[in-house]
Amino acid sequence: MKITILRLGHRIHRDYRMTTHCALVARAFGASEMYYCGNEDDKLISTIHKINDSWGGEFTLHYASKWRPLLKKYKKENYFVILCTMYGENIPNLESQLRKKFKTNNILIVIGSEKIPSELFDFTDINIAISNQPHSEVAALAIILDRIHGGKQLKYNFKNSKIDIIPKKKGKKAVYSL
Repeated sequence: MKITILRLGHRIHRDYRMTTHCALVARAFGASEMYYCGNEDDKLISTIHKINDSWGGEFTLHYASKWRPLLKKYKKENYFVILCTMYGENIPNLESQLRKKFKTNNILIVIGSEKIPSELFDFTDINIAISNQPHSEVAALAIILDRIHGGKQLKYNFKNSKIDIIPKKKGKKAVYSL
């Protein structure tokens, strides 16, 4: 099954690094693609393309000028839509439900930047919190993806990588096949 991320409210002057980190976490933790709304940002897409070129994989990043039509499209395609806010049900109570859904449904995870529109609560199937305290959408996304995959994503091998890390107890080693 497939996991897609929708990042709302990207602001170039304020969110460039945060949205980049959301995309990097999505890629590393097993999502297939990410859409972002807000300010269109060619540099952001270029950065993720460069990451794929060096580190492998087929993760894609897309710009969507409006989130509503995109969300409606995914709902029509029977995606299970998750909203991540601090107001949701805490994730430990939902882990088994998430894993079951992922066995039979594609998933769309919606994360915010600025305040999210209240109508999103009606559009989504579930509202998940990573604690009911303010938190980073980057960390929250990593935890949700980890819980869905049960840690299996940490063993993925990315195809066509030009750089591979050789895990070491001390120091660092990378193999380059440029």
